[in-house]
Amino acid sequence: MKNKKLKKFLTVLLTIVIVIAGLIFWYTRHMHYDIEPHVSYNVEVCDAEGRAHPDPAIVYYTNEISPEALMKIYETLDVHPEGKVAVKLSTGEAGNPNYLDPNLIKDLVQSVDGTIIECNTAYSGSKRADTAMHRQVAEEHGFTAIADLDIMDENGYIKIPVEGGEHLKENWVGQNLANYDYVLVLSHFKGHPMGGFGGALKNISIGIGSREGKVRIHTGGVFSKPPIDLGSLITNQDVFTESMAEAAKSVSDYEDHGNTIVYISVMNHLSVDCDCVSTPAEVDMHDIGIFASTDPVALDQACVDQVFEAKDGASLQGRILEKNGIHILTHAEKIGLGNRVYKLVDIDTLAE
Repeated sequence: MKNKKLKKFLTVLLTIVIVIAGLIFWYTRHMHYDIEPHVSYNVEVCDAEGRAHPDPAIVYYTNEISPEALMKIYETLDVHPEGKVAVKLSTGEAGNPNYLDPNLIKDLVQSVDGTIIECNTAYSGSKRADTAMHRQVAEEHGFTAIADLDIMDENGYIKIPVEGGEHLKENWVGQNLANYDYVLVLSHFKGHPMGGFGGALKNISIGIGSREGKVRIHTGGVFSKPPIDLGSLITNQDVFTESMAEAAKSVSDYEDHGNTIVYISVMNHLSVDCDCVSTPAEVDMHDIGIFASTDPVALDQACVDQVFEAKDGASLQGRILEKNGIHILTHAEKIGLGNRVYKLVDIDTLAE
């Protein structure tokens, strides 16, 4: 009798061990991703290294970070929004001090009579997952004092098509996006604990996604019910970054194939963590400047290149590589969202 019980116990134990080993093997293979090395796509670097490249996108730059410089770089873009203008930015998680300063952006936002747009968050522990609390945080951070605020998914989402996507066929965005004629994307470029870095592409993908849409992006379209936590644990990193790129392209396509959307990124308060982290890692890089383009891929590539050129950029460089953040640029270019090759134009020299 004892031998039978022992044999049954050992059989069950062996089965459990085999199942666990199988799950570990599957998970390890399923979650594997290769790290893409950083390569500069500044046209001057490409030419110096003899690398062929298509016609570069233009990325404007100034090392001055001030309301005046922000206005100047916007005016250099020579865009002329008509109708109702949305200003997409992150209002920052409660406790995070690194979000864009409302005093920095106030003049620009008001010059276009812009409405600040956001969508609720989808991760556990966030005070911005609820519309009322999101508004309170935005008020505490000073954004409601400079412009109206629209939490676009307060009453739901709309589905917009994703053309050429490998993971997403549709993107679920805050329904109020349909109320705007033009989008000015103001991004605080910084690191990100999941994507490696956050810039223009993240701002129009995760940032414009509804709570459900955010979950779909984080999980390659597999899950949609918040929070993102569980789904992210079993989603390959490259699937996540590719889904971000696909969602970003859908927003660009929705905005008259990029004709009614423009991008400005501020590189200051550079931490390895995003503005969505309530207690971010300390800032350990110098402020770099303001960058702007009509091409979000070129803009993010230029900002990433700045990080890898910085002598004090080791922490953020490591975060970008660790999370294979470069891959979002690769995939975004592959699906036709923009061009990684860019020409950097210092707007301060244009006036000379």
